Amino acid sequence: MKKTRTDFQSRPGKGSKKHCGLQLMETFFQLNDLSASKERLNTIMNYAVKRNSWIKEDPSVILHFHQAMRSFIHAGYLIALKEKKRAVNTPLEEVSPLALGLLSEKEYRNPLLVFKKAFREYSTKEFDYFMTGIIHFSLRVYGHLPERNIVSPYIHLTKMLDAAHLILERKAR
Repeated sequence: MKKTRTDFQSRPGKGSKKHCGLQLMETFFQLNDLSASKERLNTIMNYAVKRNSWIKEDPSVILHFHQAMRSFIHAGYLIALKEKKRAVNTPLEEVSPLALGLLSEKEYRNPLLVFKKAFREYSTKEFDYFMTGIIHFSLRVYGHLPERNIVSPYIHLTKMLDAAHLILERKAR
């Protein structure tokens, strides 16, 4: 008799028809506010580089955010893969610098560039490693800092949050 194995963990691109990246992004932003997500990521990052200090927040909230960000990263990767041929250039009207966030004018016109650039520099595993590392260092007191460059992935993630929100906002119009 043939054994069948049930896989309860969802993996993008595996198995039968999965959600596309935009649906995963929509779900992420239904459960997480953009400004709250950026603030939480910033807080985790700040505590990860502080010595002799840790986040006083409930660890389950931090771990839930970690899982949400992992899903967000994989959704961004799916968007970068599927949208290679399509450009979402929009004319740039008078936009305040606050609306741009960390995005350049070129990235504001075509937010897919943010995902393409991020996944050219780092793989999904490297982003997962980064998130796991900063969560680990923010929840405990350590005398040493993370051994890798953690600023670049942090900037990419912040820009990806802005770009994803912009893509979904334009899609809703």
